[in-house]
Amino acid sequence: METTTLHDLSFDQLRDELASAGMSRSHGLPFFKALHQELETAPERRRDFSPPVQRWLDSGQAPPIHLPEVVDEVASDDGFTRKYLLRLADGAEVEAVLIGFDGRFTACLSTQVGCAMGCVFCATGHMGFKRQLTVGEIVTQAHHLEREVRQRHGQSLRNLVMMGMGEPLHNFEATVGALEILSDTRGLSIGPKHMTISTVGHIPGIQKLARYPKPFNLAVSLHGASDEERGALIPVNRRWPLADLLDACREYSEVKRQRVFIAWTLIGGVNDDADQARRLASLLEGMSVHVNLIPLNPTDDFDGEAPEPARVAAFQEILKSAGLPSTVRQRRGIDVAAGCGQLRSR
Repeated sequence: METTTLHDLSFDQLRDELASAGMSRSHGLPFFKALHQELETAPERRRDFSPPVQRWLDSGQAPPIHLPEVVDEVASDDGFTRKYLLRLADGAEVEAVLIGFDGRFTACLSTQVGCAMGCVFCATGHMGFKRQLTVGEIVTQAHHLEREVRQRHGQSLRNLVMMGMGEPLHNFEATVGALEILSDTRGLSIGPKHMTISTVGHIPGIQKLARYPKPFNLAVSLHGASDEERGALIPVNRRWPLADLLDACREYSEVKRQRVFIAWTLIGGVNDDADQARRLASLLEGMSVHVNLIPLNPTDDFDGEAPEPARVAAFQEILKSAGLPSTVRQRRGIDVAAGCGQLRSR
């Protein structure tokens, strides 16, 4: 049975925890702020909490804190990206990435140890699935990156993307539970519209997220314009085929009144030609979407290559002619395997 830690608890859950220990729920606010605004790592050492809270901490009855251990970190030559290998309490390891863009910083977080989806060009997929991360294990990744931004740059995280190791919607409750804590205005207060959940097409999760009250952004990986082509890259397409996935995206957009971000990893000679671009445009016709074009990042287990820049530009031009907004993803951290699809604990 998993041990509940202080970072697993939402604001209301923390107040309930205090009440169950015989204290007033009013003590929850300063304690929550200490954990999630001040990023306190050893609250038992402080002496500015109220006497009842102080006695609770001194008695050892409070839930523990499990901070990830930084096993390794490496900075990219691009000057904006830094990747961290973090060891969790049970010895499992995940990677998290800090990405800077001209004064704004994005945290890329993991939601699982490994991944069950098995995408052929993704290093995490080749690990296989090990286990789910808890709410606290996701939250403390963000806290570590926030400390780094504060110490190195005197700023704070602006965006969170659940695009690290794992399929976030395969770990739905922990993922949204962590985002609830990280978006809480009494904590880091990162707006839900600055948070993006990425999925390879977990339809039940998309449908559940559509009815979740917070307006998180949804990014969906397509990569192929037919079931055969997509299934060759993303095996779970056999379970959740393309037509059903696009229906789920339409439903999400209509229910949430938000556009859906479509991720298309461009693989040279595989899905980067004009025919694929036209068929993609046809699939997305009439949908509220924005297409993110991602030239393939290299991994050890997949021998595909990124297309030439001219082919990327031609692909994007076809989408533009069809009235589809798109962006070519800036390549960050590729030299330290911190890019999309490259994360893998080693």
